[in-house]
Amino acid sequence: MADIDPADASTTSDGSSQENVKTAHVVFTPSGKRGDFPVGTPILQAARQLGVDLDSVCGGRGICGRCQVVPGIGDFSKFKVKSKPENVSEFGKVEDRYKQKRGMKDDRRLGCSSFIHGDLVIDIPADSQVHKQVVRKRAEVRNIEIDPIVRLHYVEVEEPDMHHPSGDLERLEKALKEQWDLTVDRADLPVLQGLQKALRKGEWKVTAAVRNGHKLVHVWPGFHEKAFGCAVDVGSTTMSVHLTDLQTGEVVNSVGAMNPQIRFGEDLMSRVSYVMMNPGGDAEMTNAVRETLGYLLVQAATEAMVDPNDILELVLVGNPIMHHLILGVDPTELGWAPFALATNQSLRVSATELDLKGKVNPGARAYFLPCVAGHVGADCAAVVLAEGPQYRDEVTLVVDVGTNAEIVLGNKERLLACSSPTGPALEGAQISSGQRAAPGAIERVRIDPETLEPRFKVIGSDLWSNDEGFADSTKRIGVSGICGSGIIEVLAEMFLAGLITEDGIIDGSMAQKSDRVVPEGRTFSYILHRGEPEIRVTQADVRAIQLAKAALYAGAQLLVDKLGKPVERVVLAGAFGSHIDAKYAMVLGLIPDCPLDMVASVGNAAGTGARIALLNRQARNEIKELVTRIEKVETAVEPRFQEHFVGAMAFPHKTAPFPNLEKAVQLPEKKAASDPGSGEGGGRRRRRRG
Repeated sequence: MADIDPADASTTSDGSSQENVKTAHVVFTPSGKRGDFPVGTPILQAARQLGVDLDSVCGGRGICGRCQVVPGIGDFSKFKVKSKPENVSEFGKVEDRYKQKRGMKDDRRLGCSSFIHGDLVIDIPADSQVHKQVVRKRAEVRNIEIDPIVRLHYVEVEEPDMHHPSGDLERLEKALKEQWDLTVDRADLPVLQGLQKALRKGEWKVTAAVRNGHKLVHVWPGFHEKAFGCAVDVGSTTMSVHLTDLQTGEVVNSVGAMNPQIRFGEDLMSRVSYVMMNPGGDAEMTNAVRETLGYLLVQAATEAMVDPNDILELVLVGNPIMHHLILGVDPTELGWAPFALATNQSLRVSATELDLKGKVNPGARAYFLPCVAGHVGADCAAVVLAEGPQYRDEVTLVVDVGTNAEIVLGNKERLLACSSPTGPALEGAQISSGQRAAPGAIERVRIDPETLEPRFKVIGSDLWSNDEGFADSTKRIGVSGICGSGIIEVLAEMFLAGLITEDGIIDGSMAQKSDRVVPEGRTFSYILHRGEPEIRVTQADVRAIQLAKAALYAGAQLLVDKLGKPVERVVLAGAFGSHIDAKYAMVLGLIPDCPLDMVASVGNAAGTGARIALLNRQARNEIKELVTRIEKVETAVEPRFQEHFVGAMAFPHKTAPFPNLEKAVQLPEKKAASDPGSGEGGGRRRRRRG
């Protein structure tokens, strides 16, 4: 087979080579991803195996219809594939039922209910791709001292001798001691079960994987040079897996997916409520997240052409509720004060205990970083490990922006932490035209302060909406909604243009200046995009963002009060935080005032911290000790939290000065909005409470 991109690597449906099974070569367009699959494999399964953008939400039961595909017919010389009608299964009962009830174009098939019978070229229509999430949790480049907890050791073992009887394991341990000065005194049962065959196949030369210098993890015959681990970030919205070479530190592949628990609730507390109201709900969510983790591990290994048996270690981070659920611990106690964790210590469990048998080496261990406390989890500990505020002189505010914001403030002298319930609005949920980051979502916005006309960028195109060629570049993906970074920018631009007052009221009087300001009941909306669909920013949208940003600011200010020192540096972490423009975040009052050049976006810092713990065993001891010194502040019982929250509802804040922001941005003069109830541009004014 010709050399191809790892993402296009040929594979069977289970990620292994099966020479004795009749296979078919399948090419998906427009992505160009391809692979070899056993005849009889469902098209949806093949697409998922290759990471093809094909949607499905019903679990392959032929109900949702989102996995529609178009099998190509003809001789595709470009792909060297003859795609014939008989190479796909005949129209089945499930598809027939769906077509009769819901309707489906004649050339289309349901990917979940049609099967590969021969070589195929399969097109994924745009409407089957539109819901594909862009999981922005890449592995950040970072210099890490490589000292993994699992290492490979090649040894030559004495053959058995009738005159000096001893077991194979004992002679292997002796060889490790003599040749590597390792005192190995433990071994799992699977190691013992395969040991004798490995020794004899390797002619008494084997490679042993040893954990922490004393535990035998696995034995390969002969010389084996590959050892991998996975850093796993289990976020409440997205999950990511970074497959990493344990010997070089190189990230060989990163994959991500939406957390399937979203169907049980957008935010963390709604998932806890689901458990409370539905007996066995915790087990449902545990099974869902473990299944997705297993899928991601297989996807990462398959795309990188890595043998799952070479994956020897996992490091997992997540907020306390995700931490508990993936471990199979009921998170109910985290639903009310005093928010007691089952444990806040670091944990090491067998990967098979997480239902990952066959996805990684039988001897693989899963290490969980410690939680800080309450609703400040192992992901926050990982962020601290990655960003190192404990080593700095300047007071640093680290904010992991997500459905539940986790905030750390301090320097080398003292660290404090809290969580703040921002909710999913900052990620596009609870917004009228909101959506998660996906092709077609508006992510950048600018509004002309004179004409009030907007221009914007969408994910999937590098052009602004007023650029020539924008319509052509977005013809396939369309303009479908607003994602988190887009809603931040449009509100900040509306505020700077005078469309929104400091109290968050869309000013109806601006309708005299622009026909984009339109009445909507007793309030007004701003039309950002005319077309199909029409995208508006409503008064309810503004209020949802106000509530989220006020919670974030109030949590940070509470820590400032406790520390007694102002913020000198801000770090925005998380998949969402990495795409926020610092200027607009400060215009809205999402973060406290500080020099804009001291605000940095660091991407998926939790994933980076997980990689550090994966590749450096001393880092595990470091964060374990540091977590005990972080002072936890519980916002739910702090009386000043509500005071800060009320003040932070205004843009950027009702009373707090923003001198650094004012140096960089011309803030609008304070004004009162027209009475939304008047339905006119210049009606009476009324006092609004923030």
